[in-house]
Amino acid sequence: MQKSAEYRALAYQAFNMAKMILDNDLANNTSEKPRAIIVDADETVIDNSAYEAHLIGQDYGYSSKTWNPWMDAAEAKAIPGALEFLNYAKEKGVEVFYITNRKMVGYEGTVKNLKKLGFPYVDEKHMLLRTGSSDKEERRQIVKNDYRVVLYMGDNLNDFSSDFGKKSVDERFAVTDANKDKFGTQWIVLPNPTYGEWEGAIYNYNWGASAKEKDEMRKQQLIKWNFNN
Repeated sequence: MQKSAEYRALAYQAFNMAKMILDNDLANNTSEKPRAIIVDADETVIDNSAYEAHLIGQDYGYSSKTWNPWMDAAEAKAIPGALEFLNYAKEKGVEVFYITNRKMVGYEGTVKNLKKLGFPYVDEKHMLLRTGSSDKEERRQIVKNDYRVVLYMGDNLNDFSSDFGKKSVDERFAVTDANKDKFGTQWIVLPNPTYGEWEGAIYNYNWGASAKEKDEMRKQQLIKWNFNN
């Protein structure tokens, strides 16, 4: 995320595609409902790789003890292309809603971070942080009640539909295949090589497993080529 030009290219590609989808909708859709775009925050429009890098070599992993201060620090950077695209949407009269599973304890830090970077619509109406379930469907529905959502953007398939939640690896593949026509047309996925629901599926959602157990489960999922010399 920090040193790969290919990662930056993928991010630019995602937001270039988003602009094409929005422009097409602006030109061809005559719905009277106001338009909206729904985006996730972390690893979709802001980059937390500095926090992830901090964890390397430590004797602890992700926890609220370190994550909450990171949110308060408001030091996440913008994902390449995100700021330009979301401000372009605002110029076109399209509202942006940030549906993130950051908890309300991080609200002020998140607002400070996004405003400092120059993101639009950073206010109480458009910032829908987690107050209960991590399932985002209820919050998506709040937006859909009053707006026509042109596009969803996220780094986790749960950002698009609850159908992906708490599924096994194979089940997640099946739901992805069933929705293949939506990717690049209604849903745009940003790359996230550091964490995600895919990892939980590998652990059977046993996030409390030890580091050794997680290492074994990851290795068990590998499809290997056996070279016999």
